[in-house]
Amino acid sequence: MTLPSALLFALINLAIVLALLTALWAVSVRIKDASIIDIAWGPACALPALLTFVRADGADPRALILTVLVSVWAARLALYLGSRNLGHGEDIRYQKMREAQGSDAAFARWSLPRVYWLQGVIAWFVSLPVQWGQFGADGVGALAVAGALVFAAGLAFEAIGDWQLAQFKKNPANKGKLMTRGLWAWTRHPNYFGDATVWFGLTLIALESPLGVYTILSPVIMAVFLVFISGKALTERMMEKKYPEYAEYKKRTSGFIPLPPKRN
Repeated sequence: MTLPSALLFALINLAIVLALLTALWAVSVRIKDASIIDIAWGPACALPALLTFVRADGADPRALILTVLVSVWAARLALYLGSRNLGHGEDIRYQKMREAQGSDAAFARWSLPRVYWLQGVIAWFVSLPVQWGQFGADGVGALAVAGALVFAAGLAFEAIGDWQLAQFKKNPANKGKLMTRGLWAWTRHPNYFGDATVWFGLTLIALESPLGVYTILSPVIMAVFLVFISGKALTERMMEKKYPEYAEYKKRTSGFIPLPPKRN
């Protein structure tokens, strides 16, 4: 498949993703909870891969590998966030956005392009490796195997980090305390590091496709958002206000890439 044809293919996927997120936005307006978009983030990244797999010829086993791997990642993330968030009201980040707009109606109009469509476009761009990586019947080589191993390491890292945090919060004795154990002693954000690693792994698999080289910016964009915009940076601003001991935690614990904790 040529690059122009692949781009048209992907743009159709984008239109479908935006249509579905618009429907989800309508639900969020009705229930007054814009944070349901967080649960949809993983599926929004995986949907273009599924659409491509269904619409393409499926001749390359790499297409199945990419589709299955990203679907597993998306399902785990959606289930985790759903179990954590549903029933607890709108996330404070979106509450502040709602307050800034002055009314529910104004926030509804604002959130469609700036929350739902924006995240849809980002998810679509991030997912280019699992779309274009499916084209080209070249089989599965050493690079794809390496990519699958990197993906597995990232998925394990974020899943274990999320599980450790959930178990920590379940213990009443830890109420009001900062999680600094397990993987959280090696990096302040094992979940974000795992996410970034997952997408670099998927991109390595995609690079065995003739079109894979055009997707190398996708995991970079994901990492930039996780570190500087919606992930690490935003979370740390909130954590610093919530936990006085967070400053000391930052001194001894790596901000992103896992490293042995520093001794005081």
